[in-house]
Amino acid sequence: MKTFNYEITDPIGIHARPAGQLVKAAKEFQSKITIEHNGKQTEATRLMSLMGLGVRHGSTITVTAEGPDEEEAAARMLVLLQEIL
Repeated sequence: MKTFNYEITDPIGIHARPAGQLVKAAKEFQSKITIEHNGKQTEATRLMSLMGLGVRHGSTITVTAEGPDEEEAAARMLVLLQEIL
C-alpha cells in the first residue's frame, strides 16, 4: 500500500474538470485508488463521489493506492495532482 498527502492549490478545489482527469487516470490501473478528505473516503474512479468530498483550496487529501501496480499508480496520481490542482 502506497499513501501520500497532497494540499490542493487550485483556487476552486476539486471540481468537474480535474475530477474527470483523476477518474480517467485511476481507471488505467489495476490497483484500488482511494481519496480521503475530512473523514470521508471514495474510490478515485467514482466521479460524483469524488466531487462530493467537498475538497476546496487549501484542503489536504490523502491518496492511497493498493494493488499490483500501486507504486506506479501512486506516482501517476501525484504527478497528475501537481499538474492540475
